[in-house]
Amino acid sequence: MNRDYLKQIMTDQKDTYLSNPAIERNYPLEDHVNYCFVGIRRTGKSYMMYQQIRHLQENGIPLSQIVYVNFEDERLLEMSADDLNVILEIGLEMAGVDNRPYLFLDEIQNIKGWEKFVRRIADMKYRINITGSNSKMLSSEIASTLGGRFMRVDIYPYSFPEYLAAQGKDKNYLEVLSTKDRAEVVGMCDQYVKYGAFPELVDIRNKREYLNSIYQTIYLGDIMTRNKITNDFAVRLILKKIAESVAKPLSFNRLSNILKSAGAVLGKQTVINYVGYMMDSYLLFTLQNYAAKLVEKETSPKYYFMDTGLLGLMLMDCSSTQLENLVAIELIRRYGRENVFYFEKKLKLISMFQKKNLQFR
Repeated sequence: MNRDYLKQIMTDQKDTYLSNPAIERNYPLEDHVNYCFVGIRRTGKSYMMYQQIRHLQENGIPLSQIVYVNFEDERLLEMSADDLNVILEIGLEMAGVDNRPYLFLDEIQNIKGWEKFVRRIADMKYRINITGSNSKMLSSEIASTLGGRFMRVDIYPYSFPEYLAAQGKDKNYLEVLSTKDRAEVVGMCDQYVKYGAFPELVDIRNKREYLNSIYQTIYLGDIMTRNKITNDFAVRLILKKIAESVAKPLSFNRLSNILKSAGAVLGKQTVINYVGYMMDSYLLFTLQNYAAKLVEKETSPKYYFMDTGLLGLMLMDCSSTQLENLVAIELIRRYGRENVFYFEKKLKLISMFQKKNLQFR
């Protein structure tokens, strides 16, 4: 790629992040740590980088040492791993002889072979942060290549306190409420459950249209195109049936039978692959049955959507389903996916709980 052209793109993108409003997310980050921010599209991964850049500026780091590149830019579609070193060269040139650049590489999974470059830069003791919207960027093979040089941070849609803060409510707002304030909070909570909590959604009036645009980007780009799927009917039907089964254990055999009865005959492995692609895009996540045998854990999870607003696109009058989905999101936000399970016995008493303290939530 032409060096001057790439430098111009980087300059243009710097103007973009400088013009974005400051959105302080509730994620404690340490200095001198390289982070890998992952999560569903539009959930605020880029804003985590903007937040870090702002903190660097507050600590006296000039903008000349900040290197930010968003690989979603269509002008970078033909960029290869060989071009990544040019970014470092430009960064060194901009930072000056006695300074080191700080690198922020957004959606870097779009560049094939990116992980070797990132590892080399980390080994050279540069501060580098990356984001990605596909869980494959943290596959076992890539994780082995990176070799513990990055700390993974899962970025979720707003928590309710963050949602209130984005609308100008003080962090202590919930502690002392008048009757009027209480009614306002109830209204906000209803909106939070119904439309979800993507950061940009707060200021958008036509929320359903915005949610649909996110869904289409994930569906068409991250699921269908990325994985070269042509069976549109089957994938849409799988998503619909998973949405209808949120909060219920769902095995691949059962899902295959449901699809068959609806007119979509797919092999079990194909169903497994399609659902895996949905998980890779962070559209869905699962909770396992803590009390079940290992094989049942593997095959009968509960599926949830990463945002309740996206679930609402699939169903009519689903507030109770969205509420349980919201609880699942909040638990994995607080405790991590590996520590949250559902519990089911013959009496059908189902709860979600944190493994560490074995406390039902």
